[in-house]
Amino acid sequence: MSTVLLVSDNDRVIDSVHSALTDPDTTIIDQRDPAQATEVAYSQDVDVVLVDMRVDSMGAIAVTHAIRDAAIDRDPIPVTILLDREVDAFMASRSGAGWVMKFAPAGELRQAVSTTSSPT
Repeated sequence: MSTVLLVSDNDRVIDSVHSALTDPDTTIIDQRDPAQATEVAYSQDVDVVLVDMRVDSMGAIAVTHAIRDAAIDRDPIPVTILLDREVDAFMASRSGAGWVMKFAPAGELRQAVSTTSSPT
């Protein structure tokens, strides 16, 4: 069983991710407020965080850093960023997150999340 925290306030992104990832072995928790993402990620014991590049006023890079900072006393939670543009891959990689383009084919999104959540 895998639990994914989806941080997005865009209904189209939420629907797309649910369509791609929903299966009997996956639970998706939607979080529209990026400021609450770290608390939800650790309180719900998620396996991976999937965050929209542009979410509310915080953005994916800030969410990634907040989750990384919270991991000081806990096990780190992998983060995958849903990119709007290929040029944003540089920022995503510098943040330590994995990434995939928004609205990627379902198989590509599943691969990106499973690769990110695999133990290293």
